[in-house]
Amino acid sequence: MASQSEGIQIRVNGSLCQLEVDSSRSLLSVLRTELRLTGTKYGCGAGECGACTVLVDGEAVRSCIFPAGHAHGRTVTTIEGLAQGGRLHPVQEAFLEAQAFQCGYCTPGMIMGAVSLLRKEPNPTELEIRRALADHLCRCGVYPRIIRAVQLAAAKMSK
Repeated sequence: MASQSEGIQIRVNGSLCQLEVDSSRSLLSVLRTELRLTGTKYGCGAGECGACTVLVDGEAVRSCIFPAGHAHGRTVTTIEGLAQGGRLHPVQEAFLEAQAFQCGYCTPGMIMGAVSLLRKEPNPTELEIRRALADHLCRCGVYPRIIRAVQLAAAKMSK
């Protein structure tokens, strides 16, 4: 059966986007191809590694397995949409301060996961941070710096 294009409307990083796409395509594919938002990374393609994490209505989702049609009428925030008014989001600042990356491939997904966590739990314990980010994979192994970055961000955001 041939796929059918349909109109979907998504608010991405504050901008309303009208798209004609196969609604079963992954949100990741639509973000990267149609909207040219390449900060969200393709990792495993199976929702296991977290590199593709974005926020849909404020909740962290794996965009590689999230059908674009399910985003219709919803708000999507990518790593490109976190900075506001020329200022990095506090989580982005904290990742820089804590040097919480090496290759940087997992960083956008880690940051989006951390933002989602801090929206739900503004002052998480180390264990809560570890649990929230447990399914985000970092091949470089900078997990201690990532934990530190989330703790720094929580402190920045509580001020």
